[in-house]
Amino acid sequence: MSEEEEAVAEAEEIIRSQRIFLNHLDTYGGSNIGRYLASCIVGASLEEISEEEEEEDEGRSVVEVSPPKPKEGIFQVVGTLSQANSTKPDFAVEVYRTSSQEELLDRLLECDVIIYNITEDAKQIEEATWAATALHAESKNFEKQKVFILLSTIMTWARSKPLDPEDPEIPFTEEDYRRRKPHLNFMEHINAEKTITKLGKTIKGKFTTYVVASGVQYGAEERLLHYFFKLSWLGETPAIPIFGDGRNFIPTIHIVDLAAVLQNIIDHRPRTHYLIAVDESIQTLGEIVKCISRNVGPGKTQKVPRENAFLNKDLTQAQLDELLVNLRMEAVFLKENFNIKWVSQGGIVENIDQVVNEYKQSRGLLPVKICVLGPPGVGKTSITEELCKRYKVHHIKIKDVITKAIENLEQIVAPKEMVEIEVEEEEEEEEEEEEEADNVEEAQELLDSIKENMEQNAGHLDDNYVVRFMREMLISMPCKNQGYVLDGYPKTYDLAKDLFNLEEEEEEDDVRSKMHHYDKLIIPDYIISLNASDEFLKNRIMNLPEAVVAGTHYTQDRYLRSLNLFRELNTDDETVLNYFDELEIHPQCIDVSKFEGLENRVIAREIIKNIGEPRNYGLTEEEMEELERKQAEERLKREAKEKADLEQRETEERAQKLANWEEWNKRLEEVKRQEQELLEAQSIPLRNYLMKHVMPTLMQGLNQCCMVRPDDPVDFLAEYLFKHNPEFD
Repeated sequence: MSEEEEAVAEAEEIIRSQRIFLNHLDTYGGSNIGRYLASCIVGASLEEISEEEEEEDEGRSVVEVSPPKPKEGIFQVVGTLSQANSTKPDFAVEVYRTSSQEELLDRLLECDVIIYNITEDAKQIEEATWAATALHAESKNFEKQKVFILLSTIMTWARSKPLDPEDPEIPFTEEDYRRRKPHLNFMEHINAEKTITKLGKTIKGKFTTYVVASGVQYGAEERLLHYFFKLSWLGETPAIPIFGDGRNFIPTIHIVDLAAVLQNIIDHRPRTHYLIAVDESIQTLGEIVKCISRNVGPGKTQKVPRENAFLNKDLTQAQLDELLVNLRMEAVFLKENFNIKWVSQGGIVENIDQVVNEYKQSRGLLPVKICVLGPPGVGKTSITEELCKRYKVHHIKIKDVITKAIENLEQIVAPKEMVEIEVEEEEEEEEEEEEEADNVEEAQELLDSIKENMEQNAGHLDDNYVVRFMREMLISMPCKNQGYVLDGYPKTYDLAKDLFNLEEEEEEDDVRSKMHHYDKLIIPDYIISLNASDEFLKNRIMNLPEAVVAGTHYTQDRYLRSLNLFRELNTDDETVLNYFDELEIHPQCIDVSKFEGLENRVIAREIIKNIGEPRNYGLTEEEMEELERKQAEERLKREAKEKADLEQRETEERAQKLANWEEWNKRLEEVKRQEQELLEAQSIPLRNYLMKHVMPTLMQGLNQCCMVRPDDPVDFLAEYLFKHNPEFD
């Protein structure tokens, strides 16, 4: 081979890409790890290691094979899918939809690195073991070394005895992997680890294997901790559950950091073949759940007995086992030998803001913040209700906000003896109660001033209190998570400035400088300005039913005052709409009179067209399938119940008809009997009269007729009765 050909071959080696196989590219782990590796340059984790660190690594014999350092090579990610109907991920070069092991083996032989993730689906353990065994059998024919990485779980350490019984805080490291004892439900995992580790020891130059014991994975759209994030974000429960006492230590690792560990293994090919992949945090389940609750949810937690945790339908047995594990682990090898750009080295609690951000972005959880303004009677509340229903956000009304704020203050100052009796408080909870006790005096003072202010203003509250309560509502976790629709507030330029401007803003003459001092966390994204002529609004109110108007601000005098006040406030140069215009948040103006005769939901649909589709909680494919399954089951149950109810009604109707028929026959017989008795009773006087006055004379006449035998017996009998009538006698 000439020197030129050798140079070309060397250049090709430098820029050669590596083909990585990864199973189940459409799952949480597969998609995040695959996406990360697909963005990496081959050997990138080697380039940033200093010469001194390389010499130290060589002195410790860490790197067994020192591969070339490609400058432009990339990882080509290929793999399988967990669901046949899943689409190919955009980061994947190719997706294998194989139907046989022989076909899959041919695909694996095309790859330089094979990664099998068995942390999500236990059914993949058998396939991973088979793949490693089959590749090992073919390893003599390999032109270059192939790497097999088994991504396992720290649950294979779950029942390991402490290194020092007198000091249980000493963490496990990679050096202790032979002493590990698995959780009973993870026996198959440790068997796979042992098999694959053994296979990599025979022909290292051709086929080498690694086992990575991953901590509980978090980050991006979340997997195991998704249950707590979702429960917190939805805000449907007052407290987030902590299973057990919450004191168990859970080794964790961010999913991107885990992918970086795999990248380093591929680049470094270390001599150590069993690695622990956890971050540097030492956090309990209670600390993690409390952190999630404070930063996403209601801020409160509630302990749930372990036995009750297993009744939870949203978590599998394996997931609960991971949540209840109690291990202290330290990834010494990673820290000393790998070049990892940590995303969350300090753990989820330390990096919670970043983790929450990732979660919201991955799930598309963008809050919808809307402000609906307009004169009284224009339909703000009904349209706001339609928008809240559509986007599943919170309806913010002044009256409700004030009422809730006063109720919260009353709860703070109320005695809490019952709560102290119910729960046996821990030290941390006692500290929280002490902090709350410090706030009782302040809450009582505020409550007294509010009540005094309302008494002086005939039940109304000054604007400074209203702005304070409205701001507290807008920065509350539900509004920050899902969003809100402000119903007719703020009403003036100054109120808008007090509500949305940052509190530390100083007085400045330059109007432009004010534009950059508003609070981006609470400012609405969409301003809806509803309007109509005074004549139109008056006619609308006049046509309302009396029952609707009575006792409201729609009575004639109150409504006219409110309408006039609104027009006065919105004729000046500094209106609410001007405030938002200055911030480049331009209102969507709608003339309600153009939709006369139509329902307000038509106007709501016009607004929705401008805002777009809801950006609410995105269900995972598993949750969508579960939802569809539940809906199908409910539909079948409903149809079966309707059919059973129909049959039951028909049976009851038939039985009722028979019962009615029998009852009618009985009544008919009774009526006939009563009629017979009545006729007999009514005929007695007539019979007596006939027997006494008629029958004797008649019998005599008949006897005489028989004796005489006249030609016309009837005429004879009539004449006889006439002559011998007792009355004439």
